[in-house]
Amino acid sequence: MLRSVFLAAAGSSRMERLISSAPVSKGVVRRFVAGAGVDDALRASRELADDGLAISLDYLGEDTLTAEQATATRDQYLTLLGRLSGAGLTPAAEVSVKLSALGQKVDDRMAFGYAQEICAAAAAAGTTVTLDAEDHTTTDSTLEILAELRKDHPGTGAVLQAYLRRTEGDCRELATTGSRVRLCKGAYAEPESVAYQSALDVDKAYVRCLNILMSGDGYPMIATHDPRLIAIAEDRARWFDRSADEFEFQMLYGVRPEEQARLAAAGHTVRVYVPYGDQWYGYLMRRLAERPANVAFFGRALTSKK
Repeated sequence: MLRSVFLAAAGSSRMERLISSAPVSKGVVRRFVAGAGVDDALRASRELADDGLAISLDYLGEDTLTAEQATATRDQYLTLLGRLSGAGLTPAAEVSVKLSALGQKVDDRMAFGYAQEICAAAAAAGTTVTLDAEDHTTTDSTLEILAELRKDHPGTGAVLQAYLRRTEGDCRELATTGSRVRLCKGAYAEPESVAYQSALDVDKAYVRCLNILMSGDGYPMIATHDPRLIAIAEDRARWFDRSADEFEFQMLYGVRPEEQARLAAAGHTVRVYVPYGDQWYGYLMRRLAERPANVAFFGRALTSKK
């Protein structure tokens, strides 16, 4: 129930105005978003790297409707990659890119061209790019662009969402040598015809997809905060005889930091997904939908006097 409420709120301009105007919202957002600019992204990355964690940086902004907006997003990533390299934060820090932010809904060839430029800049900086997954209507286009990008940049990562009914097949296609695949549950409101709806069905689908990736030849990136799924992933890694450098865990900035530290201390690679930028509202609502435990924190902050 809570999940559907927050997913609906993610698309509500009225709720966005209400929450954005709340005096405490900036304080709440700081837990989950590094800040507005590149300096904030570098600060968060340095803190995480000093704690032995890897990083994936996402410049927030998926409501790109013009070529000018897409160009500005491309430029932001090029600047970010140059700064990461100059600060000595690569290869620990990579970038995550939403093709919609690069104009996928305006012109998918433009989005591809800009993604190519970002991949080339990442390679020059000594790091990689992962293409984020979005709603199911973009999946085919995103995977087609991924395949093209991998011709010149084979390390480009994919993201698959376990709640989509098609994802087991996509896992089989992508569980190939050198293929980096982030597996997450999924964070968009999708119809039952394309996505599992109950939490139990989503968890079962996640485990089936995890088994495919762990038994394949690629590099699984296990993106979850669910203790049960983390334990299953650790078990599958042992079962399929994967060493610590043959897969990684991924978790969100500000969510379960103690677990991030525990996994890293146990010898696992843990990559923290760090968003930054002004367009935080939709991102935050989907994070609350994914993990209801965050709702209590957010609610307490909204009702506090400071």
